[in-house]
Amino acid sequence: MMSSMTISWLVFACVFGGALLGIIIRTVVPAHHLSPESKDIVKLGMGLIATMAALLLGLLVSSTKGSYDKQRNELTEMSAKIIVLDRLMAHYGSETKEARDLLRRSAVRLLNETWPENSSRPAQSEPTAAWAEALYDNIQALAPQNAAQRSFQAQALSRIIDLGQMRWLMIEQSGSSISIVFLVVVVFWLTIIFVSFGLYGPPNATVIVTLFLCALSVSGALFLILELDQPFEGLIQIPSAPLRDALSRLGK
Repeated sequence: MMSSMTISWLVFACVFGGALLGIIIRTVVPAHHLSPESKDIVKLGMGLIATMAALLLGLLVSSTKGSYDKQRNELTEMSAKIIVLDRLMAHYGSETKEARDLLRRSAVRLLNETWPENSSRPAQSEPTAAWAEALYDNIQALAPQNAAQRSFQAQALSRIIDLGQMRWLMIEQSGSSISIVFLVVVVFWLTIIFVSFGLYGPPNATVIVTLFLCALSVSGALFLILELDQPFEGLIQIPSAPLRDALSRLGK
C-alpha cells in the first residue's frame, strides 16, 4: 500500500487540480451558465456536499484518534505487565532465571520489530505469539515447593496469558481501518467542491493562492488521518518509551 505522504500528495493534486479545472472551464462556458441564479443553485449543491464531506472527515479524525490513543494505552499496559511478570518470577526464586532471560529476549524482539532501527522498513509483527507459549511452558514446568511459590507461579501464568492476548490484539489491529473506496468517495466530493470554487471565483492570483492553501490544508487533514490509522509507522508513531523503560527494569 502507498504511504500516507504519497496518498496525501495525490489528494492535493486532485483537489487543487479540480480548482484549476474550474478556472479553465470558466473561460469556455457560455455567460448565462455563470449567472447569479446558476451560482445560487451550485452553491446550494456544493453546500450539501461540503457538509457531508466535513462530517465524514470529522468522524474519521475522531475514529482514528480514538484508535491511536487506545493502542497507545494498550502498549503502556503491556509494558507494565512485562515488568510485573519479571518481578513475580524474581520473587519465585532462581529457578526462573531461564524464563526471565526468555522474557527479556522477547521484549527486545518486540521492540525491534515494532520500531525497527531502519526507519524505511515498515514495522513488522510476529505471525504467532510463540514467545508467550514458550514462556508459559517454562513457568508451567516449575515445581513450586511452598504456597508462596505456587501463588507466584499462578500469577505469572495469568500475566503471560494476558500478554499473549494483548500481543495478538496488536497484530490484529495493525492493518488499516480506512477503506480505499471510502477515501476515493471523500476525495471525489472535495474535488467537485473545488471545481465549483474555481468555476465561480475570479481568476486572479489571490484566489489561486487561497485555493492552493485550502487544497493543501485538506490534503494535510487526510495525511493526519492516515498517519493516525498506522500508529506504529510514519511520522506520528506511538512512542516506544514505555517498552524501553520496561526493558531497562528487567532482570534487576
